[in-house]
Amino acid sequence: MSFLQHLEELRWRLVRSAIVVIIFGTVIWFYQEKIMNQIFLKMIHNDFITFRVLCKLFGVCVEDMPVKMQSMTVSGQFSYALMLSIIGGVILGFPYIFYQMWSFVKPGLKFTEKKMARGIVFYVSFLFFLGIAFGYFIVAPLSVQFFGTFTMSKQIENIFTINSFMSTVISTVFYTGLFFLLPVVSYFLTKIGLFDSAFLIKFRKHAIVVILILSAIITPPDVLSQVIVSIPILILYEVGIYVAKRVEKNRVKENKS
Repeated sequence: MSFLQHLEELRWRLVRSAIVVIIFGTVIWFYQEKIMNQIFLKMIHNDFITFRVLCKLFGVCVEDMPVKMQSMTVSGQFSYALMLSIIGGVILGFPYIFYQMWSFVKPGLKFTEKKMARGIVFYVSFLFFLGIAFGYFIVAPLSVQFFGTFTMSKQIENIFTINSFMSTVISTVFYTGLFFLLPVVSYFLTKIGLFDSAFLIKFRKHAIVVILILSAIITPPDVLSQVIVSIPILILYEVGIYVAKRVEKNRVKENKS
């Protein structure tokens, strides 16, 4: 295929991906009120599943957060309803979007590379949704609970704007989903020779510091939340080291044969 033919193929794959996002986004748009009440605003109540589990297993019970929601701009609610539909469409359509991108790249790989990457769409999608679930059930509720109950003075009332609330929840959940793709990133970077397992092991201490900093950014400023987020990411970093070693071992076998 010529360069222009490659561009044409990429264009159509992007168009297909956009169509899937629009379809899912349209469905979300029609059910936006239920989604907002049952998925997002549910986090400010003590009957949210995470708070019920914490209360039952660890005795850490919370009360309904004394928070009011408001929209400060004329188009505030419409803008965030639209953003919710688009980002929700991207999340729900992620497996298909990644499949389209992978199908575009796959023909340029060698047979052994295709063999090693078998099932990659499933694994990438699984890790992404696992990260989304972790962000939604663990990171986002803890963040909302902390900021919703924190007060400098009882005379100051917490009134969140819809854009602040939605930005916190959506960015937290989405970024956590991306963090869970670390093993896949490690696989590809090792495969192209950008770094190896020895590099990952050597800079493990530096990675821990970076992970703690990232965890502090996407979580409320308390140690418990930071640790809860950091542990799975550190585990994924170790999984990335294991994946890199497997890639190197397979490379040695190929060279011998």
